[in-house]
Amino acid sequence: MLACQVAGELVARFAHLPLPGPVLGMALLAVILAAFKRIPEGLATTSDTLLRAMPLFFIPAGVGILTLSDTFRAAWFPISVALLGSTGIALTVTALAMKAILRRRGTK
Repeated sequence: MLACQVAGELVARFAHLPLPGPVLGMALLAVILAAFKRIPEGLATTSDTLLRAMPLFFIPAGVGILTLSDTFRAAWFPISVALLGSTGIALTVTALAMKAILRRRGTK
């Protein structure tokens, strides 16, 4: 996982891409896992550990919301539109990608 993140970071910096390195690293990891069609034991163990600790990753966001509550109160409408719009776009892209994958695999 770390090697993929570092590779993604290097690609993002040297290619001057507008994407974060960890996102590129995650995509690289997904491609590697799809190519091998299995999850290595060490990666599965690490992933399970990170998933169990997932609630801790939301603490900084919660603290940020609490400390910026005045800003959120003043700009609640644009923030709500951005959140709902980005969620809708993400759901639509995910559904279209899943539909294309299922069609390619021959299942519906």
